[in-house]
Amino acid sequence: MTGENTITDDIQNNIEKYKAGMQIIFEGARAETGQTPKEIIWTKNKAKLYHYEPSIEKRFPVPILLVYALINRPYVLDLIPGNSLVEHLVNNGFDVFMLDWGIPGDEDSNLTFENYVLDYLPRAVKKVLRTSKAEEITLLGYCMGGTMTAMYAALFPGKPLRNLILLTAPIDFSQKNTGLYGLWTSEKFFNPDHMVEAFRNIPGELIDTGNRMAKPVTNYVGSYVTMWDRILQGKS
Repeated sequence: MTGENTITDDIQNNIEKYKAGMQIIFEGARAETGQTPKEIIWTKNKAKLYHYEPSIEKRFPVPILLVYALINRPYVLDLIPGNSLVEHLVNNGFDVFMLDWGIPGDEDSNLTFENYVLDYLPRAVKKVLRTSKAEEITLLGYCMGGTMTAMYAALFPGKPLRNLILLTAPIDFSQKNTGLYGLWTSEKFFNPDHMVEAFRNIPGELIDTGNRMAKPVTNYVGSYVTMWDRILQGKS
């Protein structure tokens, strides 16, 4: 009887795992992201500057400003408790800020890199320095946010910039290093003006699809294989 109960329990357990997996596929994961406590200390148009509440006494005098990309959402750096870069930094005594660009609408189609790098970013830096009562700052740019912080650092290499950290940031746009992107966006096949005329603002979903198509097997198949593997191993 014990053996039969064990088999029944295993079957029921696997059924529940498959139900959980199918629910994620059809409804999406139900994770509450961005849980590290924070407050908005500055806004400009759609952009918001967050200041994360300290969990311990500040150990480092130089604040960190996280600059995220224009396309994806910044909760990637603050996923869930125990799996969050923001939480890790705060818990280790850093004074942490994040610049969230927001989701642009049609009314923002006239904004350029000049606006972001020469207006938004310097204003955010000044607000961070005033709030943290600091004279220097560390900029941590992620993805396109790293590209923009690199532009800022090149234009303003002295104080208040103390450190520049770039994560997955596109920097070298020479044709030999752009791979499929270089082919797809070649003037022979692609006219960006036509895209702007059609969309005004290029949808983030369209760019995300392009990113995924650069490695379609990894992004469209591999992620689901990994998901099912974690679920069946009880790691979900």
